[in-house]
Amino acid sequence: MKLWQKNYQVDQSIDTFTVGDDRELDLYLAKYDVLGSLAHTRMLEKVGLLSASDLEQVQKGLKEIYSEIEEGNFTIEPDVEDIHSQVELLLTRRLGDVGKKIHSGRSRNDQVLVDIKMFLRSEVMRVVYSYKELFDLLQELSNEHKDKMLPGYTHLQLAMPSSFGMWFGAYAEAITDDMEVLLAAYNSANKNPLGSAAGYGSTFPLDRQLTTDLLGFETLNYNAVFAQMSRGKTERNVAFAIAAVAGTLSKLAYDVVLYMNQNFGFISFPDELTTGSSIMPHKKNPDVFELVRGKCNVLQSLPNELMLLTSNLPSGYHRDLQLTKDVIFPAFNKIVDCINITTYMLSQVQVKEGLLDDEKYDVLFSVDAVNNLVVEGKPFRDAYKIVGGDIAEGKFKRPEQLNYQHLGSIGNLANDQIAQLMEMKLAQFSFDKVSSAIEELVR
Repeated sequence: MKLWQKNYQVDQSIDTFTVGDDRELDLYLAKYDVLGSLAHTRMLEKVGLLSASDLEQVQKGLKEIYSEIEEGNFTIEPDVEDIHSQVELLLTRRLGDVGKKIHSGRSRNDQVLVDIKMFLRSEVMRVVYSYKELFDLLQELSNEHKDKMLPGYTHLQLAMPSSFGMWFGAYAEAITDDMEVLLAAYNSANKNPLGSAAGYGSTFPLDRQLTTDLLGFETLNYNAVFAQMSRGKTERNVAFAIAAVAGTLSKLAYDVVLYMNQNFGFISFPDELTTGSSIMPHKKNPDVFELVRGKCNVLQSLPNELMLLTSNLPSGYHRDLQLTKDVIFPAFNKIVDCINITTYMLSQVQVKEGLLDDEKYDVLFSVDAVNNLVVEGKPFRDAYKIVGGDIAEGKFKRPEQLNYQHLGSIGNLANDQIAQLMEMKLAQFSFDKVSSAIEELVR
C-alpha cells in the first residue's frame, strides 16, 4: 500500500530498491508520525476540513495506534511502503473513509520532516540526560580525588604537576562545552515544518501555529521552501553534536587506556570489568575503553557522511534525503551506549595514591622552581637558565611546597563554577515544555 498509488503496479525490483530499509527505520518514527497526525487532525477540524464527529473518531483511532506502538505491538506490513502509509491504512481499516481524510493539507515530505524533527529532538534529550549523569560522576570524582597528584604531559613528555581532580574536572567541563553543541542541534530540530506540504504550502487555510503549539515546538520553519531545505541540514547539525560528544569520550577513553598501562599504572579497575588473554595469564585488558574509543572515532565521521550525502542538491525534496535515516538513526543508540558504559566503568575506577613520590617525577616541578626564583626577585629568563642548569647537572631538587591558587588550577579546581555552567546550559533546553505538550496530545 502506497499513499501515491495510482492505476498501475510498480515493478518489484524498483519497489525493493526505492523502499530500501525504510520499513525498519520508520519504526523509529512510528509514535512521532501518530503524534503529528494527532496535531494535524485537530488543526484540520479547527479550520473546517474535518467535522467534529470525524475528529473524535480519528483521535480515538490514532491514540489506540499510539498505545500499540508504546506497548511494542506495532509493525509495518511487508507490502506497506512506510510509516505514513501504515498508520493511514490501519485507520481506514478500523474507521472506514474517515481514515482517508487525515492527509488533507499534507505531503509525505512535511509529514516525514515533522516525524524526524520530533525524533531528533527526543533523541538529543536522551543524549543530554545520559551525558549529565557522566558529568555528575566526573564532578564527584574530581572533588573526591582533588588532592591526589598526577603527572601532567605535553607531547606525551613529563610536563608539570597535575591531579586526578584536575583530570576528572577537565572532562566535566568538556561536557559543558559539548552541551552548547547539543543545544544548537536541539534548537535546530525544535522547529515545526508541518504545513509546508511538498515544500510550497497549501491552498487550504492551515493553522501552522496551532500544530506548532500542540507538538511543543519552540517555533516554525516559516518559509515552506526552507522547511524542505532543513531536511538533511537538521541531521547534519545533530551529527555535529554527536561527533562532539564522541570526540570527548574518545579522548577520555585514550587517557584511560594509557593510564591503565603498567608503565604508567595511574588507575585500575576491578578484575570483573576487564578482559584477559588466551595465552598471557597476567593480562587485564582495557577492552571497554578501546571499544569506546573505536566506536566514537567512527561516530566522528557522521557529519562528513551527511555532508557528502546532501551536497550538490538544489532546493526542494530529493529521494537522496531518505538515506539520511540510515546514517543518523542508529547513531543515537551507539553514542548513548558509549556514554553509559563510560559512566559505569568510571564509577568503579581505582586511583593510585602517592604517584609523584617517585623521584623520576622530580622534573615535573621545574616550573615551580623557576617561579619561586622569580618571586625572590630573579628575572624569569635568568631563573629559567639556573633551573635548566641544575637539571642538566643532576642537582635539581623539587620545591617542598606547591602554590597553585588561581582559578582552574590544582589548588582551585572551580568545580562549583563548572556545575553552574552546566545548570545554565540545561535550563536552555525546553524538555518540560515538549513533555507537557505530548502528554496533553495523547491524553
